Amino acid sequence: MVTTTVHTLETAPEASKPLLENSIKAFGRLPSLHGVMAQSPGLLEGYQHLHRLAIEGTAFTPEERTVVWMTVNVANRCHYCVPAHTGIAKGEKIDADIINALRDETPLPAKLEALRTFTLALRDTHGRPGADAVAAFEAAGYGERAILDTILIYGQKVLSNFTNSLFDTPTDAAFAPFAWTPKAVAAE
Repeated sequence: MVTTTVHTLETAPEASKPLLENSIKAFGRLPSLHGVMAQSPGLLEGYQHLHRLAIEGTAFTPEERTVVWMTVNVANRCHYCVPAHTGIAKGEKIDADIINALRDETPLPAKLEALRTFTLALRDTHGRPGADAVAAFEAAGYGERAILDTILIYGQKVLSNFTNSLFDTPTDAAFAPFAWTPKAVAAE
């Protein structure tokens, strides 16, 4: 792990201050992740832009977006993002059974399971999922747009998951009730 500062509006580099103000306006508080990212204004701005696009620029429903977010978070064992996106999903009124299945890596309804499986195939093959994986995804009702939208959200998650892993970002108090332990760690 790398030691860092979780910046506040007062301690952040000047170029990050307007970005942190945007975070506070959007969330009503400053997420720890944004405080860590503030050390690199470009990273924070890129993350914020991709987050906005994940919500406004994809054709996914909130439920489908949650499947991609949480699938990547769980696969990357992100101690910060799994609780954060659990809270976000609850706020979006995503069914608790869907949230729990994502956190626990248990089966989802067929179409959402196809989305999770394809997202994992993208991750596990480093973007080369193969014809069978693409065909199964398309057979579930997804097309080229969904493939590209999955890549967009996956890119956003790489920025946050890697930052959190490297810097051990402290979980925000708002998401502490949704703390999570990866299955692999729990089994050890």
